[in-house]
Amino acid sequence: MQKAVGESRFGDGLTREANQPQQQKTISLLARLRNNVPGGELNMNRMFLSFVLVLAGLNSAAIAAWARSSDAPDHTAPCYDMKAQALLDLEQVQKKFLDLANALPTDKLTWRPSSDSRSFAEVFLHVAGERYGILGLMGAEKPAGFDAQKLEKSTTDKAQIVAELNKSWEFTQKTIKGMSNADFARMLPNLGPEANAGDVVYILVADAHEHLGQAVAYARENGVVPPWTAEAQKKAAEKKAEEK
Repeated sequence: MQKAVGESRFGDGLTREANQPQQQKTISLLARLRNNVPGGELNMNRMFLSFVLVLAGLNSAAIAAWARSSDAPDHTAPCYDMKAQALLDLEQVQKKFLDLANALPTDKLTWRPSSDSRSFAEVFLHVAGERYGILGLMGAEKPAGFDAQKLEKSTTDKAQIVAELNKSWEFTQKTIKGMSNADFARMLPNLGPEANAGDVVYILVADAHEHLGQAVAYARENGVVPPWTAEAQKKAAEKKAEEK
């Protein structure tokens, strides 16, 4: 059977450049995460593919240059605030999830591209659950009685789905905002010899974007234009009319 929309699987032919040290670290970490996140391999395979595709596309010469330069101590100030950027990315994705959920006709929440795929409702609830599961890998305390599989199938009511997305987003904000720079660098040997809490936050960001893409694909299959796209098209049309 053809794979469902937005549900890619890992292919062995995509790891041809995995001999680079940094790539090995990332791939090793993702492999371990697949065995720790609720739902196991099924929940992590698509995210694994996304990372391998990015890594496989990196220019080998650039990687080699980076490796040579990394031998010397780097005393420059960091140019990337992972905490602030992660929160910004996740906030933008959260808004899009809410906008898309609210734009869907109620009868579409149970739509799924194939019998072995998640429905719209299950994708949204899966996103909520993975926030608890992924951040739990670095020690964040999950809600009492949390069960990822039960949450995914707990409701098809739009208001309840939106409430679960908001609840898990509050948990995510509180967890990441409470982290110091030292927390981001804290090693997590159970996930890999070089894994740290910052890696877990990065995985959460990647996972959020992956499932947003999945939800958008679902929407397009049902003739639903994402609200942010509709707004951009409207502004473009108005600007074009003004220029005439």
